[in-house]
Amino acid sequence: MIAVIVAIVVLAAVTLPQLLVRTTISRHAVERPDLPGTGGELARHLLDRFDLGHVKVEITDKGDHYDPDAAVVRLLPQHHDGRSLSAVAIAAHEVSHAIQHGNGERKLALRQRLAKVALFTDRIAGIFFIAAPVLTVVIRSPAALAGAIAIGIALLSVRVVVNLVTLPVETDASFAKALPILKEGGYLSEDDLPAAQSVLRAAAFTYVAGALISLINLARWIRLLR
Repeated sequence: MIAVIVAIVVLAAVTLPQLLVRTTISRHAVERPDLPGTGGELARHLLDRFDLGHVKVEITDKGDHYDPDAAVVRLLPQHHDGRSLSAVAIAAHEVSHAIQHGNGERKLALRQRLAKVALFTDRIAGIFFIAAPVLTVVIRSPAALAGAIAIGIALLSVRVVVNLVTLPVETDASFAKALPILKEGGYLSEDDLPAAQSVLRAAAFTYVAGALISLINLARWIRLLR
């Protein structure tokens, strides 16, 4: 019974943030002809306004994001071409990451360095977890299994750190940059700002589910090691 309750709690912790993000963005994705431009047009305008003319704006099918290596703000079609509060808020959020990059902000730089390391450590961790039972059979020692799992856990912890570092980067983009830009620049009316704030909150917490999943995965392996 306890195991079932724990499983339900874990499932809720992982799925609810994702559901909240999708629901919030969908609720404010209604087209608004009264808005002065699309998300893509706002992104281009803001990049030029903040002297980031070298940063491009592109359409993607892989999720809204800013690519610091290519210096590109990438938006989903509905946010690039859409004229909705979700499109405007998400465009402002992703441009805010470009502003962070342009300012040389340390948290974003740290996040990018760690993310590149995590791509490597995730693959190596998988190898150790697969090799653990093989080593146990070949070497005939429980210590080999424990050692391989311990190394895998250490490698997986890098992904946990990446997700934890990402959260303040995202909240800064939404609330220290995007929301003030939309408000002080007069891009949205006072009546629309609460909805935009909800979308920005959803954009900032997109990575909460990823952080929870990585923590749960790490805890699962640590429990096995014990």
